[in-house]
Amino acid sequence: MSHFLGVANVPCSWGALNNETGVDILDFHTVLDEMVEAEYLGTELGYSGFLPRDADELRAELFDRDLQLVASFNSVNLSSPELGFIGDQQVFENAQLLAEVGGSNSIILISDSPCADPLRTELAGRIQPEQTMSHERWEFAAQTANQIATQVTDSTGLRTVYHPHCATFVESPQEVEFLMEITHPNVLGLCLDTGHYAYGGGEPLALVHRYGERIWHVHYKGYNADLGAEARIREMNYSQAIDKGVFSELQDSHLDFRAITEALEDYGYDGWIVVEQELHPSHSHPLESAKRNRDFLKGLGL
Repeated sequence: MSHFLGVANVPCSWGALNNETGVDILDFHTVLDEMVEAEYLGTELGYSGFLPRDADELRAELFDRDLQLVASFNSVNLSSPELGFIGDQQVFENAQLLAEVGGSNSIILISDSPCADPLRTELAGRIQPEQTMSHERWEFAAQTANQIATQVTDSTGLRTVYHPHCATFVESPQEVEFLMEITHPNVLGLCLDTGHYAYGGGEPLALVHRYGERIWHVHYKGYNADLGAEARIREMNYSQAIDKGVFSELQDSHLDFRAITEALEDYGYDGWIVVEQELHPSHSHPLESAKRNRDFLKGLGL
């Protein structure tokens, strides 16, 4: 296996997207057991409260299954200065848990809060330059991202990456590039999420070549370009596009994962490859999907 740490998955691939009441979610024991059955070596933390919050309990659950804790995704407010700092305390709590259980290689991910802005949610996948943030908001975004990443490192020693995400204010290639320009390259890294970057209008392979050494975490998410085009033409909102299947399984994707993998190797990427599959247990079979994605990556030598 190259110098990557291994292939991991995430709880949301099993439909564990948030802790809404009334949503039928598999319990974490089942999700972790199925990750192991599908031959993944690690997991992300998932939403707060999905996995145990007690470090000893979480460590024991992962140790029993020989799984690593690799990262934690966190929504923070980067686009509304008037709301101030939101979600930051959760970031630091997750970072502490990650440091205690996952160790020094684990990564904190931050993203502008998905679907917080109605217009960006409506226009996801077809953002125009005039829909970007004002100068004042970009300043707030840079200040917030740099500050969170610095505090995470100071308090836990962990690194922080920015995760560009559709239905947020950092989605298009131009927006990703601008955020990278106005944040500190030694403080804040970049998460390559192949599906979000592609649906946002970018070419993931080009992103690797542009920011290779600043990519500290990787999400392999499939992207079906035909369904993406249809979603744009029919002006679907973010959730409609997802329901349509724009984020496909890896083997059904139009992205060249072999070329992306080779480029990451060339730039010396030495973190995890994390599969992230948009699924909901009510209309899918997460375990079977996870196995298909894993088999696809085995075909790439991962």
